[in-house]
Amino acid sequence: MDRKAPETGKALPASTIIDTAIRVGLVAILAYAGARIILPFVFLLIWSVILSVMLYPLHRRLALRLGNRGSALLIGLLGVTLLLGPTALMVTSLATWLYALISNLQGQNLTFPPPPLWLDSVPAIGAKLAENWTLIASNLPAALAKYGHLLTGPLAWLGSFAGRLVIGELSFIVSFAIAAVLLAYGVDAAALVRRILLRITGSQERTERLASLTAATIRGVGLGVVGVALIQSLLLGLGFFAIGLQAAGPLTLVALLLGIIQIPLILLTLPVVAYVFFTEATQTAVIFLIWNALAGLSDNVLRPLMLGRGLEVPMPIILFGVIGGMIAEGLLGLFVGPVLLAVSYVLLLEWLEQRPT
Repeated sequence: MDRKAPETGKALPASTIIDTAIRVGLVAILAYAGARIILPFVFLLIWSVILSVMLYPLHRRLALRLGNRGSALLIGLLGVTLLLGPTALMVTSLATWLYALISNLQGQNLTFPPPPLWLDSVPAIGAKLAENWTLIASNLPAALAKYGHLLTGPLAWLGSFAGRLVIGELSFIVSFAIAAVLLAYGVDAAALVRRILLRITGSQERTERLASLTAATIRGVGLGVVGVALIQSLLLGLGFFAIGLQAAGPLTLVALLLGIIQIPLILLTLPVVAYVFFTEATQTAVIFLIWNALAGLSDNVLRPLMLGRGLEVPMPIILFGVIGGMIAEGLLGLFVGPVLLAVSYVLLLEWLEQRPT
């Protein structure tokens, strides 16, 4: 009995091609419209997810007594309350300092001390530095006329950064509210993420490993690095504000930056303590010194408690995340950047270690 060979290469009907094109077009339009809507809130949503992952173990413990929604509500309220005051104080101080700096530069009201005597003896660049420093200290209008064009870009960026600090403060409040909602629906959200990962990886075992690895990295960097740095900077900032330093806000932000990129905070606190000893009474300066020493050493206690041990993310990854996140999104990016880059780095290594099937 003869059998007809199946026809190959047969052209699809025109109606099928048109239907497929319409479906693809509709999906593309929906994706584009969704991206346009979500894009302005992307960093806020990412930070909310990071917060919810970091706080989920605490939520599970509290949920045993308060219930699922009660625990989420309590965490959201406590988070907003604990961060609202300190961050508002830091942001206000920093914005005020930046505004005063820009105003004084524009009004040419700043005064500078003369250069130190040893600066002129520095090889190659000492004489030029001493000459420019002397010009700035003795004749600021002439120095601004000569070099003012170099300050236009940095001053504009500083003004924009000061404005974004306020937005960053509001974003923190909103992010805790969103994180509380995510915690209340944590089980369903985790199931959805696992379904997406399963569709991408095609393997249940790999899905579970990626989910666990991502959560561990978020908690490791978010709590062991960013969380410890935040607590340390708030402790140091409390001392800066209590002693009455005019640059308390900027110094607190610098402490936060140094803490996240894991540079010893003594590089910041030692000059500040020396300045306080020169300007304040001895007893006040000694108390300030003791407070800074305790705050600077607190990471030895905080990091083991907040899951910082065993973290294997190189410092340059954290550094690029801090700088890039702060430039891109201001205060919020300062926290999102290092966590996001760390997760990307860990997942990249995991993908590179997978053998092709």
